[in-house]
Amino acid sequence: MKLFNIKIKTIFIIFFSFVAIAATKQDIYRKIKDSQRTINSVYKYLITHYVDDIDLEKFTKMSIDNMLSDLDPYTVYLVDDQKSNLDMLTKGKYGGVGIQIGKRDDVITVIAPTEDSPAKRAGIMAGDILIKIDGNDTKSMSMDDAAKLIRGKEGTDVILTIERFNEGVPLDFILTREDIPVKDVSYYGMLDETIGYIRLNRFSKNSAIEVEKAITSLSNNNLSSIVLDLRDNPGGLLNSAVSILDMFIEKDELLVWTAGKARESNKKYFSKSDPIVSDDIQIAVLINGGSASASEIVAGVIQDLDRGIVVGRQSFGKGLVQTVYNLDRNKALKITTAKYYIPSGRLIQRDGYLPEEILADTVTADSLFETVGGRLVKGGKGITPDYVIENDERKPILFASLRKGLFFSYVQKNKHLYDSFEGVKNDPVLISKIENYIMSHEEDLDIKLDGENNYLDARGKLMLLDSNDISITGAIDLLDSYFEEKAITQFDREKNDINEWMLMEFAKHFDGEQGRMSVSKTIDNDISKAMSILEDPFTYRDVFIQ
Repeated sequence: MKLFNIKIKTIFIIFFSFVAIAATKQDIYRKIKDSQRTINSVYKYLITHYVDDIDLEKFTKMSIDNMLSDLDPYTVYLVDDQKSNLDMLTKGKYGGVGIQIGKRDDVITVIAPTEDSPAKRAGIMAGDILIKIDGNDTKSMSMDDAAKLIRGKEGTDVILTIERFNEGVPLDFILTREDIPVKDVSYYGMLDETIGYIRLNRFSKNSAIEVEKAITSLSNNNLSSIVLDLRDNPGGLLNSAVSILDMFIEKDELLVWTAGKARESNKKYFSKSDPIVSDDIQIAVLINGGSASASEIVAGVIQDLDRGIVVGRQSFGKGLVQTVYNLDRNKALKITTAKYYIPSGRLIQRDGYLPEEILADTVTADSLFETVGGRLVKGGKGITPDYVIENDERKPILFASLRKGLFFSYVQKNKHLYDSFEGVKNDPVLISKIENYIMSHEEDLDIKLDGENNYLDARGKLMLLDSNDISITGAIDLLDSYFEEKAITQFDREKNDINEWMLMEFAKHFDGEQGRMSVSKTIDNDISKAMSILEDPFTYRDVFIQ
């Protein structure tokens, strides 16, 4: 009898649980229906009664964008070219001519043509200035607008009008678009006799294949360590991140899981195969503020499972999962449907991504978690490196020159003076030439030395008091001279770094990424720090016993 009563109670509990779930779902659907009716009514009255004619397509997009604007920045309505950019990740290719472009001296410039691309075969060169695309002037174009015009369906033509240094007239190139493979690993090679290096720019369909190829090649050397560079990698496909982790992590380990409202949003991802990188190979992952999403998953999993160390700066903090719902051929809705969690149980996503007033429940930020070996790690704020490398902001001339692209433009204007990189290195007056070139752009650089901003504020206020007062103007002249002299001595303090950066740009021009890396490893603080740790087994092991 007692057993019978227990069974009856169990049946009632299960029954009422289903009733409660059904009631909750009915309540949600009723709220959706009521909200939808309100939106449809507002839309109908606006279209039929508003005093002016409304462009339906633009108005619809604007309305949807406004509706989504209070949510996280990754929940977006995608139309045409925006959807094409998403396809580039999932398909691993795009229709185009194979050029990387960037703004240099405020003009759209060819950074580099892709190997074996229409642009490369036609003779387009790094440093070429793009002045027209299909007859459209590029002066007021954004980078995105230019990229949209250059890309298109495979087999169609695009005319690029180029201005080239030492050429008297603009050059027209008629290029036929092809399917251009997206290259995710921009470089791999050996930093020294035992440390390999892989630079991964994004996580697309091709990433795992490219990383595996890089690892296989590096393994042919006397490999003891790998530096995986994920700096400024914005992420991409979760499956690609999981496939790459598979190469480093033992089989059947829980790598990442997603948790969301819908059943299909709750998934667990395990390593499926034996790693191709043996566990005696040391790993260092480089990250910075531009490392997001899939980059943070890879870095965080390697950190949580104590498989390697993380070096650099705090990552971006994007731990949200997006699902794309295609509305028609040219439109899609990308919605945040879940959150990522990594082995320690921590959430990568930074808190505060949603306004509290539209949340049904308050979100509690994560705090401290433990790696598999018991080390404390922080959650809810991206990935914190094991070794934090602070940005060196005491080089205003160097950073201003980098921002304006002066190293790139100097190389393009002076590369004809040298036959090889050796010629550049042996130029005894190179640094003097660079100084003259940078100082000729001083007004464009807007360099502010320590204390100069405060001085300029005070200077303006003093001039308002009495610009004819000799004592005031005399003091101002004296301080002006002080900062002019300081600018000259500042270049002397920075000239070694400036010279190294210029050599790195020349090395890339003459010898490609291999040449650039041979120089950059000596001036890149993150790489230098990673190498110093990997070269000392005791320092490397100390990380895991903190």
